[in-house]
Amino acid sequence: MFTNLINWSKDNYINLPWRDERSLYTTLVSEIMLQQTTVSTVRNHYNRFLETYPTVEKLAQSTEDEVCMAWKGLGYYRRARNLRKAAIDIKEKYEGIIPLDYDDLVSISGIGDYTANAILSIGADQKALAIDANIERVVSRILGIKSKKGPKLHKILKQRFEDGDLNIKKTESYRDLNEAFMDLGRNFCQARKVTCELCPIRKSCEAFKSGEPLSYPESPTVKTAKYYDLKLLRVFIKNRKRIKGYSKSEKEWLAGQIEVPTFVINSEDESLKQYPKLTKKIDLEKLPKFKTSITKYKITNYIVTLTDKEFESFSKSKKYQFFTQDETKTNFATSATKVFKKLNEA
Repeated sequence: MFTNLINWSKDNYINLPWRDERSLYTTLVSEIMLQQTTVSTVRNHYNRFLETYPTVEKLAQSTEDEVCMAWKGLGYYRRARNLRKAAIDIKEKYEGIIPLDYDDLVSISGIGDYTANAILSIGADQKALAIDANIERVVSRILGIKSKKGPKLHKILKQRFEDGDLNIKKTESYRDLNEAFMDLGRNFCQARKVTCELCPIRKSCEAFKSGEPLSYPESPTVKTAKYYDLKLLRVFIKNRKRIKGYSKSEKEWLAGQIEVPTFVINSEDESLKQYPKLTKKIDLEKLPKFKTSITKYKITNYIVTLTDKEFESFSKSKKYQFFTQDETKTNFATSATKVFKKLNEA
């Protein structure tokens, strides 16, 4: 049933760097990288990261800042910190050897159900199904399952898989099957668009036979997101080649990254506690500004340039310190790099 699909996948996507010389460790790295990030983005950073951290042991010996610097460009830095925690657990609990037992895998920090099954199926080529958004959608359509997306559907898919509804030939592998499902979901079997005429297994797909493939699986009811307008003041203080900033804590956005001093000018969300409120009066009219967004906030960022002495009237906090402006050595948050760019344009 899946021979054509697997052959199509190999013909078109064998050149992805993480599919070359597969190992349990490289699978762990690539699968965490690919979460919440596009294939093209990961392709540009994968080899560079592995050159810095070629083994579990090397990654476990790193600092959080070092890993975040190596992760730069991939975004969602929590994944980098989780990957490091996983490496530390693997070194301490399993002597640096990634286990091949599901329960052992999910006991490791940073490894959940999906990553555990990805290590088993893609890394070790064992019989397992790594259910991400692509596989959830593709397999639901192949099997004609209309249940709403989410945990209940995952349970149904796992059971159908274990019952043998996705069996392969002895000459094929579950690694190839999982990768082929992912490729199909990215290309021909997307959430809002299908190209069934190009799909190599359309004749075996129940959703295609129904004539309404986009109705599989059902989408959960989604509440309309509320966005808040937020105005922030970003303070740029430079002393020679060093920039004043602070390291974001675990409870803040962009944890572990370096941000320039930031104050809330105005927020529609009165419960926001990410930044202190601006207590000084300042004329915003002529200040350079740029737009960003994060979670439920649409942000207008204003930039003011001050001397270190002038900044004393804004804050007495001791959390601020000077960092080298070399972005290869300091893990500046994107907001900080946008401040630097905007000022260079002025």
